[in-house]
Amino acid sequence: MRFKGLDLNLLVVLDALLTERNLTAAANSINLSQPAMSAAVARLRDFFNDELFTMSGRERVLTQRAETLAPAVRGALLKIQSSIISWDPFNPAQSDRRFRIVLSDFVTLVFFEKVVERVAREAPAVSFELLPLDDDPDELLRRGDVDFLICPELFMSSAHPRGALFDETLVCVGCPTNKQLPGQLTFESYMSMRHVAVKFGHALTPSMEERFLFEHGLKRRVEIVVQAFSMIPPMVSGTARIASMPFRLVKYFEKTLPLRIVELPLPLPAFTEAVQWPALHNSDPASIWMREVLLQEASRMTSPPDAKGRRRHPQIHSRVSGRQSRQ
Repeated sequence: MRFKGLDLNLLVVLDALLTERNLTAAANSINLSQPAMSAAVARLRDFFNDELFTMSGRERVLTQRAETLAPAVRGALLKIQSSIISWDPFNPAQSDRRFRIVLSDFVTLVFFEKVVERVAREAPAVSFELLPLDDDPDELLRRGDVDFLICPELFMSSAHPRGALFDETLVCVGCPTNKQLPGQLTFESYMSMRHVAVKFGHALTPSMEERFLFEHGLKRRVEIVVQAFSMIPPMVSGTARIASMPFRLVKYFEKTLPLRIVELPLPLPAFTEAVQWPALHNSDPASIWMREVLLQEASRMTSPPDAKGRRRHPQIHSRVSGRQSRQ
């Protein structure tokens, strides 16, 4: 079927090509043979009067025109999916919807377990695919490849709607037998001790305290780098190492692997974990229902002790200011 000269079936081909950026992978994703895929690409190039992609060595690079088309084409197909194909009213008790959600191990353990328990009662056939934090979550949302992203609000873009879930704060932790960890940790002591640091994704994105230190030209002694907060407790247990963890996660491990909590000697404010969803899912009844579940469960969580305005650390501020004045 043609619309103003364009065979609408070619939009599916174009979306696959722009997403996969590989002819074979694109053909496989929409069950087309290689010859049929090549013929469709030729027709697309003819219609748009553009090559759509070029080869740079072994890498397939989209043209500027193709880059511009990518969000519009994906948006049009998602709109058709949500408003025309999936038109049935959403009934949680009867739905077998699978939600794909990007979130951290921290959020999974201290929050999402409660969501799963509730959904199991209200919508027993609904399921979840929980995905690790991605290096480019905005791209996943833009393409509609995931239903939700849950992460600190300050890391979210303004391109998609979002809602605040709960406040959290980082604390310093160590082994209860760590004699080098004083009851009140000074900035100098903190910097001189051995650390376990968390870095996320393939790009090894640093956590908030690491970002703070980097921004002020400070470098601590990192002895071990782990991929998730939940990997920290075994790495500090029985050692003189320390690390930074969300307060709620420390309390979660309290029964199985006790940790000593000390106030983190850095002027870091509390942060807000939030949920974000693709703009094109904003009116999707299933997405709306799931959002309500997330927000309601989050409202039942109590705030950590110092989540509402932590005290400042004059010694840290003067230490940081001193470094900046010398740079």
